[in-house]
Amino acid sequence: MTGHVFPELTGAATGVGSLPGTDAREAAKTSVGALEFLPHLPELPARGPGADMIGRSAGMLVELFAQTEPSGWRFADRPGRDTRRAHSWLGEDLDALEEFTQGYTGALKVQAVGPWTLAASIELKHGEKALADLGACRDVAESLTEGLRRHLAEVRKRIPGAELVLQLDEPSLPAVLAGSVKTASGFQRLRAVDRQHAEETLRELIRGLDAPVVVHSCAPDVPLALLRRAGVAGISLDFGLLTEREDEEIGEAVEAGTVILAGVVPSTDAGMTDPAGSVQGVRTLWRRLGLSPELLGRRVLVTPTCGLAGASPAYARKALSLSARAAQSLVDNPE
Repeated sequence: MTGHVFPELTGAATGVGSLPGTDAREAAKTSVGALEFLPHLPELPARGPGADMIGRSAGMLVELFAQTEPSGWRFADRPGRDTRRAHSWLGEDLDALEEFTQGYTGALKVQAVGPWTLAASIELKHGEKALADLGACRDVAESLTEGLRRHLAEVRKRIPGAELVLQLDEPSLPAVLAGSVKTASGFQRLRAVDRQHAEETLRELIRGLDAPVVVHSCAPDVPLALLRRAGVAGISLDFGLLTEREDEEIGEAVEAGTVILAGVVPSTDAGMTDPAGSVQGVRTLWRRLGLSPELLGRRVLVTPTCGLAGASPAYARKALSLSARAAQSLVDNPE
């Protein structure tokens, strides 16, 4: 392990990041109210460009600026309206979280998009995605590392009792490694990035930050072993996409101390089963791997399957409190 260790939590749940609506105070109140052990800084993409995950993280970059074009996000020479918006909304979200965490001590999660998904999502000035140029990928990773250092310092200043966890969202990482990211024109695919190079980039970024890092990907084929070698403290995934092929890698990760954030609660309005039922698959996996039942509530956190931006506000609150009850049931009834 090259990174920091995940906080000692038992029976904890958290959200993935996004919540519905545009009201920062309501979102912060929901996150802090429903998630006792690991609340998170909400993201509200419904506000528009700059509040979406790519725009928000592009706004954190240092000395790199991005703006929206008809084709999506593109790097620009100077900060424009979209950067100002991203900064303003992030400030609003931090103000709201600060208000609802007065006197809070404990773990707190913040999210940003990881370097490979940013490079796969933002175009260079001439129009191809940054992912096509390894030099540009390196610049993005270095700029993001510095931006995240500043972001973590800002959150610590506002919420001094918080033990921060940083989640890097990497939904595009499996596609980056498989060579299935489309070119800007959409007609071809960009060459696969060498797995060792992808791992090294993540390792450097994780080493450059003074907080434990979780990587979240709600795509199939999450590269579990690569992430573990890169030094992540936790891996967050859509539990429904796992197959028995991943058993061995999950077992190795858990035995090495990696925390699994299991996305088991549906992220859009659904008729909900009972909380204990939603984590039945987690218990089954645990038994199949022959892992100790008392480790279960300490090594597995419960989350929705993905962000909750597409849910109704009432369902989003329900999904978070259901995640919290499911997490507790792993402690009460691990077998």
